[in-house]
Amino acid sequence: MCAARKRGAGNSLAGFRRDAGDADANAARVPQGLIRTARKSGQLNLSGRELTEVPLHVWRINLDTPEEDQNLSFGAADRWWEQTDLTKLNLSSNKLLCISDDVKLLPALTVLDAHDNQLTSLPPALGSLENLQKLNMSHNKLKDIPVELMQLKHLRSLLLQHNELSHLPDEFGQLVSLEELNISNNNIANIPTSFAFLTSLVHLNLACNQLKSLPAEISSMKSLRQLDCTKNNLEAIPPELANMKSLEQLYLRRNKLCHLPVLPSCTFLKELHVGENQIEALSAEHLKHLNSLCVLELRDNKLKSLPDEITLLQGLERLDLSNNDISSLPYKLGNLSHLNFLALEGNPLRTIRRDVLQKGTQEIMKYLRSKIQDDVTSSNGELSVTAMTLPSQSKINMHAITALKTLDYSEKQVAVIPDEVFNAIGNNPVTTVNFSKNHLSEIPVRIVELKESACDINFGFNKLSSISLELCMLHKLAHLDVRNNSLTSLPDEMEALTRLQIINLAFNRFKIFPSVLYRIPTLEAILLGNNQVGSLDPLQIKNMDKLGTLDLQNNDLLQVPPELGNCFNLRTLLLEGNPFRTPRAAILAKGTVAVLEYLRSRIPT
Repeated sequence: MCAARKRGAGNSLAGFRRDAGDADANAARVPQGLIRTARKSGQLNLSGRELTEVPLHVWRINLDTPEEDQNLSFGAADRWWEQTDLTKLNLSSNKLLCISDDVKLLPALTVLDAHDNQLTSLPPALGSLENLQKLNMSHNKLKDIPVELMQLKHLRSLLLQHNELSHLPDEFGQLVSLEELNISNNNIANIPTSFAFLTSLVHLNLACNQLKSLPAEISSMKSLRQLDCTKNNLEAIPPELANMKSLEQLYLRRNKLCHLPVLPSCTFLKELHVGENQIEALSAEHLKHLNSLCVLELRDNKLKSLPDEITLLQGLERLDLSNNDISSLPYKLGNLSHLNFLALEGNPLRTIRRDVLQKGTQEIMKYLRSKIQDDVTSSNGELSVTAMTLPSQSKINMHAITALKTLDYSEKQVAVIPDEVFNAIGNNPVTTVNFSKNHLSEIPVRIVELKESACDINFGFNKLSSISLELCMLHKLAHLDVRNNSLTSLPDEMEALTRLQIINLAFNRFKIFPSVLYRIPTLEAILLGNNQVGSLDPLQIKNMDKLGTLDLQNNDLLQVPPELGNCFNLRTLLLEGNPFRTPRAAILAKGTVAVLEYLRSRIPT
């Protein structure tokens, strides 16, 4: 039992002489020279010292006069009363059975690391360390978490993986500053609904537990970028998960899923790992919203085929289909120009020769492309292929228009969208339009014909120098992607886009922050990276109540206005790659919360 022992007033070693064996052995493993150095640096590393107990003079490092200071004369640099409080304490890789309540004697601690010990419990006194920002108690034998720990309002990183936890306190949502939480490799069966209040959380690892479901409230984590639910007992994913717009990496491997989740709002999702489940089908509905996906891992499932709409994933770089029941692949898969890893082992493929499969991804892709022309037919509603028709213009996907409400005419290398494309729409209410990766110098006038239905439009990777007034009439538009063009300004008429939530203006030629964006209160994400923006108005940004993501990376900002720190709604603020001197790179690396806090501290009073 780790009860605090009675301590003498002047002797830092008083009070534990009675355990002459273990206590003295532990004290000997923490030499006074190390303590002396820690008094100057504020950091004490006791990792790997075979400690079974933390010596009392460690806890009292900022209270007691060192024994060697009592009879010797020191210079000014060695005066103990002038030296710093301990802020970082590393107790990892020892043999500690418990941590004493004396930990409260170190109120300045910001980092406490006791991973890889034999701890079975934590002292309630940890809750009094109000400055603590990082707590690592992983690889121990903890069975529960004291509720007092929920008082740590400034805690940003909590690592509890590889313990014996079976539940979490209901008050867990009180850790409002938490950005990183790892509770993997425990025995947790339920997640508290109070997780909804962890709105600053960026990384959440729930892998290797006993979860059968996730609470719908998890969707309130608006800053979450990485969610790992690998190796649980999940049979379904709550539909609310689809609202997590900041999510970039989702791991659902080794569960009991029969269906892939539909994620219409996860437009920033880059990696989706769903291997080792029981998924039998992949539909266009699963794929059409994943515009940013780079990695799709589907190995060890029960898939029998891939839909043609797999080609909607134009940014896909890795696709793992190993050990499924796929007998043939859509030849259009060969058009995924960024795909450099395709795993097909363990499938009963009959349409691709074995010698081609053995040559690797590039040869397989080349083979599929060679078969595309053979696969082209003049089906209903499609343009007939003639000797005068360019291959890139030969098809309009009527299935996508009628069933998916998607008009896709991307990567055709055309300077003008043919009238036949708009004519093919007919009376179908198209909601998604993709004209990216062409040579368009202006937005087609006929885009206005979609004003009653279009919600998501992509003109990325073209040669646009302006936004047309016709586009400004699409009053249902929610997502506009015009990255990689030649835009320098936006028209005031865009103010009429009263439902616009996400606008991607990256890799254009903006020199000032487009003022019309301040007047679109529905905006949730503004992506302006890789332009030449030199300033912005923090007071107007503050008035944008729904703005959660602001990307200004690689611009020409010479200074960041401190008032930007008052924009409490911002969950993701990206400023790297600008020529300003402050905030320093070290502060930027700590994340949005730290940057905003720093900026607020610089506001003149």
